[in-house]
Amino acid sequence: MKLATAKILANEKVGEDFRRMRLASPYLAGAAKPGQFVEIRCTKGVDPLLRRPLGCHRILNDGIEVLYEVVGKGTKLLSQRRAGETLDLIGPLGNGFDLLATSHKPLATILIAGGIGVAPLLALAERLVHSPQSIVHRKKAKVSIIIGAKTKTHVLCEKEFTAIGYDVIIATEDGSRGKKGLATDLLKDFLRATSHEPRVTIYACGPTGMLKAVAGIAKAHRIPCQVSLEERMACGVGVCLGCPVKIKTSHKPQVTSHEYKMVCKDGPVFNSEDIAW
Repeated sequence: MKLATAKILANEKVGEDFRRMRLASPYLAGAAKPGQFVEIRCTKGVDPLLRRPLGCHRILNDGIEVLYEVVGKGTKLLSQRRAGETLDLIGPLGNGFDLLATSHKPLATILIAGGIGVAPLLALAERLVHSPQSIVHRKKAKVSIIIGAKTKTHVLCEKEFTAIGYDVIIATEDGSRGKKGLATDLLKDFLRATSHEPRVTIYACGPTGMLKAVAGIAKAHRIPCQVSLEERMACGVGVCLGCPVKIKTSHKPQVTSHEYKMVCKDGPVFNSEDIAW
């Protein structure tokens, strides 16, 4: 982690209220891992005062990409920045996804994204497929992603996931694209269809309600699951204590013990069974 500057190479609109920004930074290209994030100062002034935490959407040879939704003052200002300008940022921050599987058996890997939760999963998807250290790469495992969105205009990154070999399954709440319903409905369908697989691993990112449901499904099927939590973050390094998450300290039945960890410092990626939902 360090304070750095990055040159904006592109800041393009990719959907309704969504933009993708490409940043040139050899340091981040070498240091960032899937699931980590950066804290970006949206303007050269002091308003807004706080930086905006954005996940590493892609990790490239010369820098990173971030995918964000324009929802408030900070991201609106960020959307107005142009190629050639420089950004002040801190990163990479947090703990990312664990790519090292614990089993040497063939497996199926399923990613599940809700809304803008798709952002950090593309970097993960690329690393799982291409990294020699990934068991998914070594065993040529089946890879799929479920993308859940409110409507078809909110479905992001379908082409990108398809291009790297993922089977893309889509659910929209209004039925305007894919299956009508929730991403978790499709996860249940997927697990029924792949019940013959010797091992399945789940990676998820999205709203807390969705992640809680995913964690429950994974637990019921005894499937390992990692979740990337979406939370409001201020400092990004665990100092302000503004993003606590309740973590179990015992997994024994009828034993209630827990502690609080910070999403920004100790996460944002956690084992789903460790969270006291």
